[in-house]
Amino acid sequence: MGEAAQARYRVGGMDCASCATKIDTAVRRMDGVEDVSVSVTAGTMTVRHNGSSDLKAIEKKVTGLGYSVAPLAGKAPARESKADHDHAHHDHDHHDHDHEGHDHDHAGHDHDHDARDHSGHAHQHGAEEVEGLHGHDHGPMTGPWWQSKKGRLTILSGLALVVAYVVGHLVPSIASSAFIVAMLVGLVPIARRAVMAALSGTPFSIEMLMTIAAVGAVIINAGEEAATVVFLFLVGELLEGVAAGKARASIQSLTTLVPKNALLETGGEVKEVPAETLAVGSVILVRPGDRISADGTILSGESAIDEAPVTGESTPVRKGTGATVFAGTVNGDAALRVRVTAAAKDNTIARVVKLVEEAQESKAPTERFIDRFSRYYTPGVVVVAALVAVLPPLLMGGAWGEWVYKGLAILLIGCPCALVISTPAAIAASLSAGARRGLLMKGGAVLESLGQVTAVAFDKTGTLTEGKPQVTDIISYGRTEAEVLSRAAVLEQGSSHPLALAILNRAKADSVPVPPAFEVEALPGKGMTGKVGGETLDLLSPPAARERGALNAEQDEQVAVLNGAGKSVSVLLVNGVAAGLIAMRDEPREDAKSGLATLKAAGVRAIMLTGDNKRTAAAVAGDLGIDWRGELLPQDKQRIVGELKKEGLFVAKVGDGINDAPALAAADVGIAMGGGTDVALETADAAVLHGRVGDVARMIELSKRTMRNIMQNITMALGLKAVFLITTIAGITGLWPAILADTGATVLVTMNALRLLQIKT
Repeated sequence: MGEAAQARYRVGGMDCASCATKIDTAVRRMDGVEDVSVSVTAGTMTVRHNGSSDLKAIEKKVTGLGYSVAPLAGKAPARESKADHDHAHHDHDHHDHDHEGHDHDHAGHDHDHDARDHSGHAHQHGAEEVEGLHGHDHGPMTGPWWQSKKGRLTILSGLALVVAYVVGHLVPSIASSAFIVAMLVGLVPIARRAVMAALSGTPFSIEMLMTIAAVGAVIINAGEEAATVVFLFLVGELLEGVAAGKARASIQSLTTLVPKNALLETGGEVKEVPAETLAVGSVILVRPGDRISADGTILSGESAIDEAPVTGESTPVRKGTGATVFAGTVNGDAALRVRVTAAAKDNTIARVVKLVEEAQESKAPTERFIDRFSRYYTPGVVVVAALVAVLPPLLMGGAWGEWVYKGLAILLIGCPCALVISTPAAIAASLSAGARRGLLMKGGAVLESLGQVTAVAFDKTGTLTEGKPQVTDIISYGRTEAEVLSRAAVLEQGSSHPLALAILNRAKADSVPVPPAFEVEALPGKGMTGKVGGETLDLLSPPAARERGALNAEQDEQVAVLNGAGKSVSVLLVNGVAAGLIAMRDEPREDAKSGLATLKAAGVRAIMLTGDNKRTAAAVAGDLGIDWRGELLPQDKQRIVGELKKEGLFVAKVGDGINDAPALAAADVGIAMGGGTDVALETADAAVLHGRVGDVARMIELSKRTMRNIMQNITMALGLKAVFLITTIAGITGLWPAILADTGATVLVTMNALRLLQIKT
């Protein structure tokens, strides 16, 4: 037994569920293959094998079925486990650290992109052309339909049918032969694929049912109908291919957002180079109005970034030095210098596309049930069709021609394509629609589960809140607020502590001057001190200020009130006299209150679980109107999630995907909150890429819409078959309506599923 391994392929020519089933069945039967995952929408196949499999033989088997196959570079990555990562805690002594229990720190994430293989995005359209024609003849649908191989086959079959009608009208004696020839134009490639599928373990493929029906029709002198049915079958398959192409293009279109070229700074010069050649650490120039060509960090410049093409964010986001930008977003009004943080094959868009494709390969519970059902359904249809054709003539003296004709029609009605595609088409459309709006769900099972959520447990820091403190209050004594802020910022220059950055950011936002200070030094356990303009400045924690007797009773009471609201307080002294208080707190996200209200309106219970002290937790929860638990360790969060599940609730846990790992693992669905980082993309079961609280409710609603769509699809697929089954036995409809019932239902189901792509979230 060899070592467990995994190989991933781009498969050209899959446009329907029966294609995927044939490939799955054929490859699964090969030596050493342990599991196969095939995605029609993504056009991919992942093969898990024991390491001893002959991969060339696997490729040959797929090619033999009439599809192209090209290995995607490298092995498909295994899912990362939800590991519990530790975060460094900063210590900035002069601040009142009521936030020591913060759930996490956003600094210091090392994104080891090289540890994973994301090279599977070279979509090898050229490899999709296959010599010869086959039943579905699913060549690439990247151009006009009439330029595809199946489009040409359909046109050829239609022309042959027209010629047969003309010849039959002019020379009636050879009309029958003309229609047989017209039928063979389309049927020969169909029959060839039917035989190959049967030899590979799929005897009851749609090609086989089509071949039996067409040949049977000729035998009972219905050659004209046989030729027409074959043509209609090809038309239906062509329409199905066009619909499937739209679904496939919906997520692949993301890759076209990244510009082909970039302006690279090298050797003091700027030159244009292909974007795919950019290495991590390169510095690029992005002009106003240009699309950003790589994920990176802004080195210099400040501009409004339009992230709508990637994230769906409606308004541009102002970003400056140190901010993260994503490939495919549009720079607004100023030039930026950006340091590249991810190679082209590993940028945010490439990872989203890859993860969605992998998600589409994993089947949802409903899809697995339909697959199992169809294994028995199709042979059952063949048996019913045979009984309808044989029993009435044998037992009741019916006409053989009439009942064989009805049996053949039932054979076509019973084709399971529409039923089998009903679920994966909707799942694929929803996964794509969600990904384009920043809602990443890792597979159909996750998508189905989200609709069952009845309780959501939120982390606080970085999830319900922004994850970084902001100045909320400036209280001055004998000076203006601007003067207090300016002097505090003087002492914080050069510091990277979150609370120091809050003061500096507020000073920048208010355009407050920050002159240079002298003799700045830290006072261990107390704060900072320095001199500027002849004044001695001290920025101290409240206990340190009390030690100096700098706070009177009224000022001390104000500190207590601010602390009671969950805020950290720094006291500014000028020449030893209290000049003001600066309060800071990690504020709720802009949409947190409305997002939680949407969940509540949908009947979903929300609770906040945080490691912060109870005072801070209570203050934030009070602002948001949410139940809360504070001062929790990771194992406490895990325990509470378990308790909620014991109450009969279906629980989703929303966090940063790192220190919340135990709770994420314990929940029915784990959702990571982030802005396109590795953590957000590759931990938990789903990810909210925008960091919007309201997106959790949107994700749940998308799941519910998807399940409604699936039920509609199944009802259409089975309902149409039931109607035509009754009308066929009653003698009202025949072969033509039968094939329309099959391919027509398949197209209707696919188009209905594609409506999910238009969902506004």
